[in-house]
Amino acid sequence: MDQSAKGAQQNQGTEKIWSKDFLFIFLANFFIFLGFQMTLPTIPLFVEHLGGNDQLIGFVVGIFTFSALLVRPFAGRMLETKGRGFIYLTGLVIFVISVGSFGFATGIAFLFFLRIIQGVGWGFSTTASGTIATDLIPPRRRGEGMGYFGLSGNVALAMGPTLGLALAAAITFKQLFLISAVLGLAAFLLASRITYKKAEKAEEDTVKRRWDVYEKSALQPSFLLLFITITFGGIASFLPLYSAQKGIAGIEWYFFIFAMTLMLSRSFAGQLYDKKGHGAVFLPGTLLIMIAMILLAWLPNSLVMFIAAGLYGFGFGSVQPALQAWAVQDAPMNRKGMANATFFSFFDLGVGVGAMAFGQIGHWLGYGSIYIASAISVFASIILYILMMKKTART
Repeated sequence: MDQSAKGAQQNQGTEKIWSKDFLFIFLANFFIFLGFQMTLPTIPLFVEHLGGNDQLIGFVVGIFTFSALLVRPFAGRMLETKGRGFIYLTGLVIFVISVGSFGFATGIAFLFFLRIIQGVGWGFSTTASGTIATDLIPPRRRGEGMGYFGLSGNVALAMGPTLGLALAAAITFKQLFLISAVLGLAAFLLASRITYKKAEKAEEDTVKRRWDVYEKSALQPSFLLLFITITFGGIASFLPLYSAQKGIAGIEWYFFIFAMTLMLSRSFAGQLYDKKGHGAVFLPGTLLIMIAMILLAWLPNSLVMFIAAGLYGFGFGSVQPALQAWAVQDAPMNRKGMANATFFSFFDLGVGVGAMAFGQIGHWLGYGSIYIASAISVFASIILYILMMKKTART
């Protein structure tokens, strides 16, 4: 064996993903996502409980993502100036206080305000956590590592919606939201144990830019993500109501199957991205998502709903970590935080636009039309990706 091959093997052996700090960020991410996912299918039910309709549900769900969207660029910049730990822990505290206060809302206006505050905490904490994970993962294993990191959110997704719906049927909304807040507190305690990497010192011209709100190298994958996460707004906000309207049981199993297939796809999609690039992951994944949306628009029975959950899980679980790895791979070291902020800003924008637009579509055209519109959005992302690749090939 020659020296270069031997050295490569040694380097590969020392490029460990599962360090102590990576385990802490993995667990902290799990607990904050579990608390969040428990509220995902129950917020629409709570809005109904307070007397709201489909349009108000869309606005209450959507405003959360828009407030997160607005703070992410500032969070990305402060990650490089104030430090990872300060931003992450601040976001977790804001999240815990806002979610714990949900149950005390007696009207939709106050709940609307609390959702804005929650979005600020979510924007800070999730922008920071993705950047912290990126810091801790060896660059040559970034796709694989981000796939593993994403599993923390996926495991929470497997448990959260089902647990939230079960608790909503057994206890009061106030108790449910307090439990979610306690899970956020557990995330804070774990995050306080992490040894955070010091941010790379930015170039002087970067510091002086007044409108430093995005990372240019992350725009292509972020635009693609937007068209895909629009679908998530329709599922999270209206699928429980849609299935109930059609008399189809097992909505909690939809979220469980979705999460299980999401985890399964992440176990190999990251490695496939590292070896063959985003082309081997994006198109197959988006096709699965589009088929899932068409099945949900049809939705004749529980079996079709479960098949759609599996297809959506495989598709989303493959595409999202690949796009995130793509978003940060070309960013300078001192811009990784802003690259993650850009990526999740488009994630939030897609969910928010989807929730608000689909609230109007569902109100006027029925819930089934939401998923037809979702399939069209995914198809648009496929066309956009093909155009991007053709342009890249010509340059």
